Amino acid sequence: MYQSHFGLQEAPFALTPNTRYFLRAPSHSEALELLLVALREREGFIKVTGEVGTGKTLLCRLLLNELDKDACTAYVPNPGLPPETLYEAVAEELGVDVSRCANMHQVLKALNQRLIELAMEQRPAVLVIDEAQAMPEATIEALRLLTNLETESTRLLQVVLFGQPELDTMLAKDSLRQLRQRITFQTRLQPLSRDAVGQYLRHRLAQAGHNGADLFTAGALKVLWRASGGIPRLVNILAHKALLAAWGQGDRQVARKHVLQAVRDTESARAVGWLGGWL
Repeated sequence: MYQSHFGLQEAPFALTPNTRYFLRAPSHSEALELLLVALREREGFIKVTGEVGTGKTLLCRLLLNELDKDACTAYVPNPGLPPETLYEAVAEELGVDVSRCANMHQVLKALNQRLIELAMEQRPAVLVIDEAQAMPEATIEALRLLTNLETESTRLLQVVLFGQPELDTMLAKDSLRQLRQRITFQTRLQPLSRDAVGQYLRHRLAQAGHNGADLFTAGALKVLWRASGGIPRLVNILAHKALLAAWGQGDRQVARKHVLQAVRDTESARAVGWLGGWL
């Protein structure tokens, strides 16, 4: 729509997670490094939390891309499953033909055998669960029992949990203290700072083909940062709408007025930024 007007080859602020657009902002870069180090050390449970829109799913996909080089991964994006279905999903993701298993005992036996095979091949098995706060309590307990599958010297399965802050609340329950005690590494994604928002905009625009001067003025950047609270998803929404507004008015640069127009059209942004002095 506005791509050719601004010299872009594609839409720079799409909401679909695309690892090519990942910006190594301090919080996100540290989280990725922590994940890779903890997994190399064969730690059992690792937890990453963050508010809605802070980039957990993008970080999750980036991690899976990194792990695909030398690990066998199981990815569960929607974990609101009963324990039996979770076991089957993990087994299938790791290459087990569950159609040949007559019952759950056989599924677990086949899964255990598969994990032993991977260990003998020196290929770590990693289970990555996105939106982990959606797991029923019974499924979380089943997940803990699943990590009991190990040899005398090797942990057969590592688990990475990505979730909203509600995951912390759920794991604080006394009934889940055994799993909570197994979480050896954890980190929380933080919103982007004002400077990081500027870097984020320039990075995504460059990835989309822009190679000229900054498209967003300093005033536009200030309003966008305050209205988004540094939440990447809101930054994307507001930046996209601001570009539309500038394009619609025939302007070649996004100014403060264009971002304010985008803010007025975005309910979630109004809840984040204080607009009293801007309008």
